[in-house]
Amino acid sequence: MRIDFGKEKFAHRHNGPDETQTREMLDLVKADTLDQLINETIPEGIRLNDEMDLPEAISEQEFLEEFRTLASKNKIFNSFIGMGYYDTLLPNVIKRNILENPAWYTAYTPYQAEIAQGRLEALINFQTMVSDLTGMEIANASLLDEGTAAAEAMSMLFGSRKGKKRKAANVLFVSDWCHPQTIDVLKTRAEPIDIEIRVGSVEDLDVTDPSLFGILLQYPGTEGNVHDYTSMIEAAHENDVFCVVAADLLSLTLLKSPGKMGADVVVGSTQRFGVPMGYGGPHAAYFATSEQFKRKLPGRIIGVTQDAEGMPAFRMALQTREQHIRREKATSNICTAQVLLAVIAGMYGVYHGPKGLKNIAARTHGLAALTREGLKKMGIQIKHDIFFDTLTFEADADKVKAVAEKKEANFRYIDNKTVSVAFDEAKDLEDVKLVLKIIAEASGCENSFDVDQAAGSAELAFGDLERQEPYMDHPVFHNYQTEHEMLRYMKQLENKDLSLVHSMISLGSCTMKLNATAEMIPVTWPEFGQLHPFAPKDQAEGYTQLFKDLNNWLCEITGFDAVSLQPNSGAQGEYAGLMTIRAYHQNNGDHHRKVALIPSSAHGTNPASAVMAGMDVVVVECDKHGNISFEDLEAKAEKHSENLAALMVTYPSTHGVFEHRIKDICDLIHKHGGQVYMDGANMNAQVGLTSPGEIGADVCHLNLHKTFCIPHGGGGPGMGPIGVAKHLAPFLSNHTVIQTGGEKGISAISAAPFGSASILVISYAYIRMMGAKGLTDATRYAILNANYIKDRLQDHYPILYTGKTGRSAHEFIVDLRPFKQSAGIESVDVAKRLMDYGFHAPTMSFPVPGTLMIEPTESESKAELDRFCDAMIGIRKEIQEIEDGVADKEDNVLKHAPHTMRVVMEGDWKRSYDRDKGVFPLEHLRLNKFWPSVSRVDDAYGDRNLVCSCIPIEAYSEGLEVIE
Repeated sequence: MRIDFGKEKFAHRHNGPDETQTREMLDLVKADTLDQLINETIPEGIRLNDEMDLPEAISEQEFLEEFRTLASKNKIFNSFIGMGYYDTLLPNVIKRNILENPAWYTAYTPYQAEIAQGRLEALINFQTMVSDLTGMEIANASLLDEGTAAAEAMSMLFGSRKGKKRKAANVLFVSDWCHPQTIDVLKTRAEPIDIEIRVGSVEDLDVTDPSLFGILLQYPGTEGNVHDYTSMIEAAHENDVFCVVAADLLSLTLLKSPGKMGADVVVGSTQRFGVPMGYGGPHAAYFATSEQFKRKLPGRIIGVTQDAEGMPAFRMALQTREQHIRREKATSNICTAQVLLAVIAGMYGVYHGPKGLKNIAARTHGLAALTREGLKKMGIQIKHDIFFDTLTFEADADKVKAVAEKKEANFRYIDNKTVSVAFDEAKDLEDVKLVLKIIAEASGCENSFDVDQAAGSAELAFGDLERQEPYMDHPVFHNYQTEHEMLRYMKQLENKDLSLVHSMISLGSCTMKLNATAEMIPVTWPEFGQLHPFAPKDQAEGYTQLFKDLNNWLCEITGFDAVSLQPNSGAQGEYAGLMTIRAYHQNNGDHHRKVALIPSSAHGTNPASAVMAGMDVVVVECDKHGNISFEDLEAKAEKHSENLAALMVTYPSTHGVFEHRIKDICDLIHKHGGQVYMDGANMNAQVGLTSPGEIGADVCHLNLHKTFCIPHGGGGPGMGPIGVAKHLAPFLSNHTVIQTGGEKGISAISAAPFGSASILVISYAYIRMMGAKGLTDATRYAILNANYIKDRLQDHYPILYTGKTGRSAHEFIVDLRPFKQSAGIESVDVAKRLMDYGFHAPTMSFPVPGTLMIEPTESESKAELDRFCDAMIGIRKEIQEIEDGVADKEDNVLKHAPHTMRVVMEGDWKRSYDRDKGVFPLEHLRLNKFWPSVSRVDDAYGDRNLVCSCIPIEAYSEGLEVIE
């Protein structure tokens, strides 16, 4: 054997099939080579001729060493900036067992509740904590960031106007004490839907103004000031004006809740509940409101229902609100959340409990109070009398900054004469001394204040604003304060969830590929986690280099000229792309170009995003092969030529096919003056073989949590940066605090300048270790794996769409509709039965009702693909038994799936099939069985009896009657 002295290639670990497996798979799909398969799949006219110009691939160890050098360019100063971002201390038991645990971060959105009970319970904890602290009746399971949560509140309340307000009111008054990044996002979201943002002092607000429909207040204000808004909210309600309060959640352990003041909606961030700043994200925003808005509440709500045995179970509630159902009638395009971060924040609340949180808040406030006393003794003028963690005072900002940066501290400089400092959980008395020392030196004052002595007599001083309402009294917030108990509780929840640590998750369009450990390791490095998003840019040179490299690589991969990293989800990327197109048309004087052509097969976010961007949706039909009907597109492009803004197209198509006329489609839109927006959901079938730029698109968002390996995290985080052609680059989004984007750029899309910056390291690592060849091979194997499963299943199930040569792209659709007639079996039955085989169901009933869309990704080996195929073929045999009359049409393994251990252990087994058939349909499952923790959930019951907070412990043994 010849010795190979080369370093081990990461691509060999990422791509599943080896040479032998590849040969066997090619034989089954009847292709001599992988190149032949690709040539038969991707139209020749859109194929790239040259290899991508990317750095040469490096090994995992080389990457980590190289990345350490890049990380060291970030300087971690002591941050007192505040503005909604704070240092925090993530308990190590949560860091190791959730944030760094693939069983938590590789799980999918909990649409299949029976195998997601752990995450769902963790999110119920989050919702309960948020509802309790805000004083509101209901909360969702998180949103993307505080700025976009405020924008969602604005949109929801604008759509809820009644009476005279319905026609006349379009003004949202925004307090000038709101964070500037929130105001920036609100302006972006308001303008296309004809809402006027009016920023001003609350002292000048006239709530009787008939044009006013809502008010947004910050509590505490961005300068730290705390006010009781009860009387203002009462007066607003008397004039049919809604009130939103953006509140700091930690402060609400000490301060009167916004709910007690009468707020309609409360929004904010849970970042300081254990989640690192990460130069802007990801963090879980929260959204809490009253029961009257439960069917309009954006995002996901976790609710309680019962399973087939009458026992309590959790599931995602009121799904008919979501954009994939309501499409252009949706009031939000939100299709994701920040689940992993919400779980962390909720667990932080569980671990500390109400007493621990109150202690943290009191200590934080106490540090600010001591600093105030020291500043007052120096003769420094403090701007506000009542505050929580932030002090704003008069000082020469330039002098203070010069001294502070020498001592590696960052303050907030509001203007030349106004400085602000914010305290947090990670600060102590030494930080108070540091602040006083800096101010004394910069101001030429004597600092004689004895911090240690004063600390002995510090007390809360909120007066009537001190909180009197109880909160977080459920046992879950009192039972796990020791590490042993906390560890066991998290492990108990983890064991209820199926994730990529158990088996492949073959979700079409969602691309559940490997999240390699080497890609994940730097995420928790302090050099990336502890940097404030508004820190001076010269302290973030590591991030700057990361952004520059990643931008260049994504431009090369997409064939575009510029990239914006700001959108922090795929839906945000869609919106950002459409808003960029809108700005381009308006710059050309074409304000009338508002028509968006959208295929009937498009993701539900597409029409929802278009409406949010102020566009009018016109649906384009698909032909019998699942392609866009060129004739219908041509007719509608001609009809709307003068007003055409954009076509939204997914490529390969949502049906998993490379449409041969895609260039003709793009040329047609351009001929009529429109732009082509490409949904990047299926980029996993393009990288290295074709590109949006090559095809003729003008803008494309990239789901980094799909193609570029950021984990799904149980339903978030995600990133959705957009690439654009040269003529659109000047219109990329800017930011009010940190300059980014184009010279004619739109205002901010997300609260942070670079979105969820800390998880960009994952995609950076993936591209750096794969190199051009590795990335291209990943695409080739994604297509091979999909065609292998398709060809193994095609003798058992109808395959709905394929290309001209009979090939699919990286995903394909299995048609289950015939079985409803022949056996009474629907797609949901197959989805639930797959759980008994140890698999998560593929994408169900999208884009075609009654189907499964299967995408295996390149990361799965032939052995895992075969296990999945064996399961699907086994289920087909079970359907055949019903068709042949061998199995009862109602009392069969599919209708009763999934089978829990509790059900199988019942002494009196009354079903028409034996227990083994129910739980061990394949022999290997006897050795390695994943048990669903609840039987099939009753969605209708949960919607009729909506409960969205923690349930009594007794319910687990006595059933749901204890909470009715």
